[in-house]
Amino acid sequence: MVRTGLENFLKDPPADLKGRRVGLLCHQASVDGSLRPAWRLLKGLLGDDLRLLFSPQHGLFGEQQANMIPSADFVEEETGLPVISLYGPRLAPEPEHLAEIDVLLVDLQDVGCRVYTYIWTLLLAMEACAREGKEVVVLDRPNPLGRAVEGPMLDPELVSFVGLHPLPMRHGLTIGELALHFRHARGLDLALRVVPFTGWDEGFFPDTGLPWVPPSPNMPRFETALVYPGQVMLEGTNLSEGRGTTTPFEVFGAPWLAVREVLSILPELPGAVLRGLSFEPWFDKWAGRSCRGLALHVVEAESFRPVRTTLTILAAIAGVHEEFAFRWPPYEFEWQAWPFDIIVGTKAIRERLLERETWEDQLDAGIEEFQELTRPFRLYHHAQ
Repeated sequence: MVRTGLENFLKDPPADLKGRRVGLLCHQASVDGSLRPAWRLLKGLLGDDLRLLFSPQHGLFGEQQANMIPSADFVEEETGLPVISLYGPRLAPEPEHLAEIDVLLVDLQDVGCRVYTYIWTLLLAMEACAREGKEVVVLDRPNPLGRAVEGPMLDPELVSFVGLHPLPMRHGLTIGELALHFRHARGLDLALRVVPFTGWDEGFFPDTGLPWVPPSPNMPRFETALVYPGQVMLEGTNLSEGRGTTTPFEVFGAPWLAVREVLSILPELPGAVLRGLSFEPWFDKWAGRSCRGLALHVVEAESFRPVRTTLTILAAIAGVHEEFAFRWPPYEFEWQAWPFDIIVGTKAIRERLLERETWEDQLDAGIEEFQELTRPFRLYHHAQ
C-alpha cells in the first residue's frame, strides 16, 4: 500500500522546519489513509507554527462548481486558521499572505490531466514564493492515471488557466515531479523540496490502496478521472459532458443526439465500450432537458486512451449532426480563444474536425521530447 508524502512528512518531519512559520495549500482530498484531513494533522504536529491555509479551485471542501465560480476566504472552524482562496479574487498568494509564513507546504491530489487546474495553482504559488523568497515543500501523491502520456501538447499561444506551461493532455507525472520540472523549465530561483510517497509501482489509483476522496465536485470516483483527459474536451462543445448528473464525464449527450447512428459509424474503441442511455442534467448544459446520450465504460484501463477515444467519438458526432457546435468564450478567465482550443491545447484539432480531416498526427507531436525533458525529474521507477 502507498504511504503518501503527507504521511511520510508526519512520520519524519524535517528538523529544519521546527519553529518556522508554515502555510498549507490543500483541499478536501488532502487526507491520510484513515481519511483524516491534512490541516488537522499538521495543526497537531506544528501547533501555532501553522499560520494559514490556502485553497485551490472549488474551495477547501470542494463545494464550488467549475468555470469561474470563485471561492471566498473564510476561517476553518476546527483549527481556527484563515483560509485564503486562490480561485476568484486572486489566483496566487499575495505578498501580504506570504509575509506571514516562511514555508509553503503543498498537498494536492491531481488527476493527471493538463486541464485540471490544481497544477497551475501550484505553479503560480511557486512563482509567488520565488519572488518573496519563501520555501516550497510538496507532499507528493500518486498520479491516479499512472505513467501513460497522451497528447496533444499545449501550444504556447493558447496559454490559459487550464494550461500555463507546455504539457501534454495526459502528462504521466506526479505533482511533485511537476513542481521540479516547473522550477527548472521556468528558471525559478526557489527553495523547493519534494517529500515522496512510498510503495508505488506506477499503476493506477486502485492499485495504491488509498481511499478515493473526490478532489473536485465532478470527480466523484476514479473511473471519472480515467475518462477525464478526453471527456473534458466536451466542455468546449454544445454536448453535455454529464455535469448535473451523478456520473459526470462518464455520460454525455444532447437532446438531438442520434445515438444509434453515431454508434453505427464508430470504429472499435480500445479498452472501452459505449452504452446508449437517456439522462436529464439538473444544472449546466441542457439543464432540465432530456438528453439522448452515451455512457463511456472503461473495460481495460491499460489499453484505454482517453484523448484518442473522445476525439474519435466527436469526429463521428460532427459527421452526423449539423446541430453539433463548439462553445463560445468565455472559459476559465479567457475571453477571446475558443474554449475547445485552450482545453485541447491546439487550434488544429478543432479545424480538422470541422473539415472532416484526420487529427491523429496531433496526438504524438512533441511527446517524445516532453518525455526526455522531464525524465530527470521522475522520482519513482517501476518495481522490477
